[in-house]
Amino acid sequence: MDSIKRRNFIKIAALSSIPLSLPILPAVASAEKPSLNPEKDTERVYFVYDGIFYQPIDFIQKLQDIQQLRPIQKDFYAQGGVMKDLLAKCCEITGKEAAIYMPSGTMANQLAIHVLAGTKPKALVQETSHVYRDEADAAQTVFNKRLIPLGKGMADFTLEELKEVIGYHKSEEAFEADIGVLSIETPVRRATNAFFPFEEMKKITAYCRSQGIRTHLDGARLHMSAAFTNRSIMEYAQLFDTVYLCLYKYLGAQGGAVLCGEKKVIDQMHHLVKVHGGSIFNNWSNAAMALHHLQDIDMVMKKVIEKSEALIVALNKIKGIKISPIVNGTNICHLRFDKSVDVSKVKKWLRDQKGIILGKLNDDGLIGMALNPTLLRMDNETLISAFREALSQ
Repeated sequence: MDSIKRRNFIKIAALSSIPLSLPILPAVASAEKPSLNPEKDTERVYFVYDGIFYQPIDFIQKLQDIQQLRPIQKDFYAQGGVMKDLLAKCCEITGKEAAIYMPSGTMANQLAIHVLAGTKPKALVQETSHVYRDEADAAQTVFNKRLIPLGKGMADFTLEELKEVIGYHKSEEAFEADIGVLSIETPVRRATNAFFPFEEMKKITAYCRSQGIRTHLDGARLHMSAAFTNRSIMEYAQLFDTVYLCLYKYLGAQGGAVLCGEKKVIDQMHHLVKVHGGSIFNNWSNAAMALHHLQDIDMVMKKVIEKSEALIVALNKIKGIKISPIVNGTNICHLRFDKSVDVSKVKKWLRDQKGIILGKLNDDGLIGMALNPTLLRMDNETLISAFREALSQ
């Protein structure tokens, strides 16, 4: 199992901090800091996202800031310009030979599985994964791949479970068909952003190599797993043949994905992107934004983790609030209010008066509290006081 324990849970609670939209602020604001405007989006704290999601006016302003730092060079169908720099950066952090831009993570996942599996019809996936649950059965209907799910309802599965499933499909089917690829997602959105334990992943991918099964990593939120398990992106990426990185979940872009892998694999993707309608004339705005945020992502994560650690401890001392970790969690924790609290009123007051946004209350009486770079917009004292005041209303 990975080294993250309950005592480190707040570090887990800060990783969705990749998409930085403003300068990093000190953990405690100065006495001269002006009052925050709860109506201004760039001053709000959102406990609902993996990162900062720009409003159009703020996105345009951020691009202008980036332009002032270094003139943005446009690409031509995801070639050249700032896109060339972004792809080089992605190769650098993953340790892969080549990279290609695609308009969506779904396309990146599906083309990776298709190319890696080749003529072999079966693909192993997590039952909770985006590939299995959220990509409109593209593997089956477009690419003629049969998805075999593992770890129902869980973020992970074990090597023993994998061997059992492989054994079953080899021995119990009348006409055996080969398994071509294994895809793993970490962390898993449908499992409250819990991560797949690294050591188990390492054993699983090593076994797959010994069996001639290629491997793909859905790393849409990979920087979260890396931060909360104290590992690098490269450590994860080098276990797999290909890895996909999302550009908007915490890197500020409006969309887009980068797929990294061996040159001989990535070289096959250019034609496939065109065939499947993913060839877009200019992509420089997404490339420039993502590249900008990739430069200091590690520092941002560290600041959010440190800030969150103190914040959660303080909030748990307030009567009426209980914040709990998630097993193998990353940037999300569980927030529960006492039954005597009118949660809808507390949420409304925090939003209207302080610009603090909480997520939906689920059927279990819990709110998924996502910690991200918007935390850096307010000092902890202001946040703590706001929760106290909201509960007193």
